[in-house]
Amino acid sequence: MQTRRFGAAGRDVPVIGQGSWYIEHAEKTSAIAALRRGLDLGMTHIDTAEMYGSGQAETIIGEAVKGRREEVFIVSKVLPSNASRAGTKRACEASLKRLGTDRLDCYLLHWRGQYALAETFQAFEDLKGEGKILSWGVSNFDEGDLAEALSVAGPGRIACNQVLYHLEERAIEHAVIPWCEANDVAVVAYSPFGHSGFPDTASKSGKVLAEIAAVHRSSPRQVALALLTRRPSLFAIPKAAKLAHVEDNAKAGGLVLSAAEIQRLDQAFPLGRKPRGLPMI
Repeated sequence: MQTRRFGAAGRDVPVIGQGSWYIEHAEKTSAIAALRRGLDLGMTHIDTAEMYGSGQAETIIGEAVKGRREEVFIVSKVLPSNASRAGTKRACEASLKRLGTDRLDCYLLHWRGQYALAETFQAFEDLKGEGKILSWGVSNFDEGDLAEALSVAGPGRIACNQVLYHLEERAIEHAVIPWCEANDVAVVAYSPFGHSGFPDTASKSGKVLAEIAAVHRSSPRQVALALLTRRPSLFAIPKAAKLAHVEDNAKAGGLVLSAAEIQRLDQAFPLGRKPRGLPMI
């Protein structure tokens, strides 16, 4: 499993982590076993949020990391509706309780809402000063939001920006990734297999994936993850509640694509025009 520096957090984090959106719908024992297997395989970055299952995902993760907390880089998120200075602190305390830990490795604003960024960021700094979070960042921010966030927070504080990124949704490559790379902000891809279906190997683009996978004796999903983490700023957090899926995801952490293979994938899954707004789900 490759690791790389996680932006301003200054920590080495695996390129492939574990997401938890909708994990509460999986059979609990299996989900916990899958998360723990992911830790065994080096996927020690676990992402969650108070929104996921109204806290159920955090509770499941808390059980999965029990006795192994020192191994794990845990990220959670505050809902915009809770992101006042006082509300952020309350939300963090509730997340810590559900996770069974005394600190978060990184805490994110899930998306922009009614509260001024200065208010939320001050809460993050308060929590950091108390040792309850070790770093903080944002999610679903486009380049304009990021520029504003930087002007409020100052340099060297925003650890990451977590955004929608998969083979058929590459909008962040236009401006978000370049901005983040210029400002030492890690980019974390959520829903890296898409939210409504992965490319079918019977399709033209799916066949390209399958052909490249065959060369590497890997799977099409591993190839997708390798493409989405091909740059030093990029990380991905696929969700997997089954052991087989976790093991497949983990193998992508050591897969390196050639320039020619990346070019083929670029042609099969074209970038397209820059949209007016940042895509998110």
